[in-house]
Amino acid sequence: MPGTLDRRLGLTASAAIGVAAMVGSGLFVVFAPATAAAGDGLPIALGIAAVVAGCNAWSSARLAMLHPVAGGTYVYGRERLGPFWGHLAGWSFVAGKLASCGAMGLAVGSYVWPGHARGAAIAVVLAVTAVNLLGVEKSAVVSVVTVTLVLVVTVTAVTVMSLADPAADASSPGDARGVLQAAGLLFFAFAGYARLATLGEEVRDPERTIPRAIALSLVVVVAVYAAAALALRHVLGGPDLAASTRPFVAGLHAADAGGLTPVVVAAAALAAGGALLSLTLGVSRTVLAMARDHHLPHALAAIGSRRRVPWAAELAVGLVVVALVLLGDLTTSIAFSSFCVLVYYAIANASALTLHSGRWAGAAAALGLAGCLLLAGSLPVETVSIGAAVVAAGALSYALRHRP
Repeated sequence: MPGTLDRRLGLTASAAIGVAAMVGSGLFVVFAPATAAAGDGLPIALGIAAVVAGCNAWSSARLAMLHPVAGGTYVYGRERLGPFWGHLAGWSFVAGKLASCGAMGLAVGSYVWPGHARGAAIAVVLAVTAVNLLGVEKSAVVSVVTVTLVLVVTVTAVTVMSLADPAADASSPGDARGVLQAAGLLFFAFAGYARLATLGEEVRDPERTIPRAIALSLVVVVAVYAAAALALRHVLGGPDLAASTRPFVAGLHAADAGGLTPVVVAAAALAAGGALLSLTLGVSRTVLAMARDHHLPHALAAIGSRRRVPWAAELAVGLVVVALVLLGDLTTSIAFSSFCVLVYYAIANASALTLHSGRWAGAAAALGLAGCLLLAGSLPVETVSIGAAVVAAGALSYALRHRP
């Protein structure tokens, strides 16, 4: 049917896209700033982020069963709360995930070519855009291969570090606000399952596949992150982990396993590249949905007649990410992305509260809403200020468009 996307993704491919986004988003980059904020409270911060992510995943799955079309919370907010909230969700998602795409591009560049990180990042962004233009099935195949290779390397590295002698200086004091701030940063890593909701129009049997894929991908990723956090703190200690720019590389050297460094560097670059692939997929589908409703230029709703991909949205996203790679930095991009995506999920949970469901589902949505607002407000003050200004700009754009 012209103007619509084809349903081609099954459970394995869908879950792989979610895992690729979550593993690549933070596994190799987020533990250092999170440890700097939380200190010895890193495991608690990880648990808080996982609980909030789990509540958000439950709400997203319930909503996706009712609204299995491209756009994710943009659609849920529009249908459950009204057009303004849908617009604000879509605006926050696009802004936050564009920042994530820039961060992932820079992460790849810093691993594969440290002296020329921005140039390498731009090359990767262009390559990912080209893959996405070939069609979602090609993107899903790449995600499956990426996830498999990265998990094998990660499990090997975590095992080696866990069996090494513990660090001499392991203590790193933290406080309650630092733990919450770290949880907000770690949430950046767990937000990848949003890709499954935004791809709802391309999933086979979405009412069953999307909830199962979200649950499967989240369980796998929480286990991987918990194991990695414990292993890194064991072998490096809090102060060295907080100061490291490449924690897994530093951890392997501390474990006298430096020979594995090239493999881990390749896996880190592959993971971040896989995350970038699925991130751009999700952002482009939200742009497509918003363009269909004229919240963005309608030309961005164009879908190719041969490969059935939203080529205009894909190209626009690629160009914006290239600009962010040239202008941004990794840590600020992570924090800004976390703020915007927490706003997005707050709207998702508020949308889920309108559903007629059991007591536990409603409690999860309420807890997810409160958790998103708390973690967003706990991020660095500068990030909160900039993020709030961007969200306010989204609200203003809606008001101007709908003024009498």
